[in-house]
Amino acid sequence: MKILVIGAGPAGTRCATRIAERDPAAEVTLCGAEAALPYDRVALSSLLAGEKAVPELITHELMALRAQRIAYRPATTIEALDRDAHVAVTARGERIGYDRVVIATGSRAIRLPVPGAELAGVLTYRSLNDVRAMLSAARNGGAAVVVGGGLLGLEAAAGLALRGMKVTVLHPVGWPMERQLDAGAGALLARRMGLRGIAFAMPAQLVAIEGTVRVSGVRLADGRVIPASIVVMAVGIRPDTALAVASGLDVGRGIRVDGCMRSSDPHILAIGECAEVEGRCIGLVAPALEQAEIAAATLAGEDARWSARADVAALKVSGTAVWSAGDIGAESEAVTLRDEGEDRYRRLFLREDRLVGAVLYGDVADSGFYLDLIASKRQVGRMRAALALGPAFAGAV
Repeated sequence: MKILVIGAGPAGTRCATRIAERDPAAEVTLCGAEAALPYDRVALSSLLAGEKAVPELITHELMALRAQRIAYRPATTIEALDRDAHVAVTARGERIGYDRVVIATGSRAIRLPVPGAELAGVLTYRSLNDVRAMLSAARNGGAAVVVGGGLLGLEAAAGLALRGMKVTVLHPVGWPMERQLDAGAGALLARRMGLRGIAFAMPAQLVAIEGTVRVSGVRLADGRVIPASIVVMAVGIRPDTALAVASGLDVGRGIRVDGCMRSSDPHILAIGECAEVEGRCIGLVAPALEQAEIAAATLAGEDARWSARADVAALKVSGTAVWSAGDIGAESEAVTLRDEGEDRYRRLFLREDRLVGAVLYGDVADSGFYLDLIASKRQVGRMRAALALGPAFAGAV
């Protein structure tokens, strides 16, 4: 069987290797749009911060892929799938035959459509080439404005600050990482990053990027102009569904697939950030790797299905551990533990005597305990009084 995996990110590469392991007779071709070996995208922040070099990010060497009988084709963009002929067409016009396809094209970085967005010096933060561009700009020093206070934006800000740039983060909400953190934890994180020389403008609305040929600054809705030699757009990602749309597959926000990762065409599967399961797209590497395993099992004829679990984000931002899980929104009772001296914060969200969400900042050692409570949906009962202190205390109640 000829199996074509489109996308050499973590999910696509995992799927290709798992397919090869299950079926030694399979002819597996892995196509990556980037002119690089498969690498760990999560570790791009370590490259930007100077903690790792490019070779340390590589997850699969060419010889190792060949040893698994995987034909790796870097710098190969698939532009169309001829579903009747079972042929993939590359941007160079090459035709690659297939029996099954796994689309793992991931996401594309969003660029805000503001005046000046196409000026030289306006960068995104998504790929190895993006980080190389940031490193090149940082050699000249100067000021950087990072647009977006989510995880990627804060990683970019921390890395550029370590490289000697004066960094300002713009964010439309009053605290960073509002999808993973509540206002209390977000404020502590912003304060900690501020001690490292990173300024925050929150809430702030970008209306234009100043400059003629190159960036000279950014203009905000309140009239402020912040000087900058580079602007990094880190405002989010959008599932890359261009190939699926061009090929006539069923597409919503992402490529619609069932729990077995099969698209509207049973010969084509989709996994990772480009896939939509039960109306939901994922944005973290752990569930993307789970979907890669499910797709490989499906192609092997095994009965396996992927289902979404409680949202969990276990991250390290600028050296600080943060963790969140479940529903951290409104309509919940909250139990809070805050110790500014220890830079430690916990907020637990309860509904009908059950833990439905949790945010941990600084000390995340008890995350497994809280995740189990969320997943099991069991009542906390008398534990409530000591719940924020962790299992050693809550279990003694």
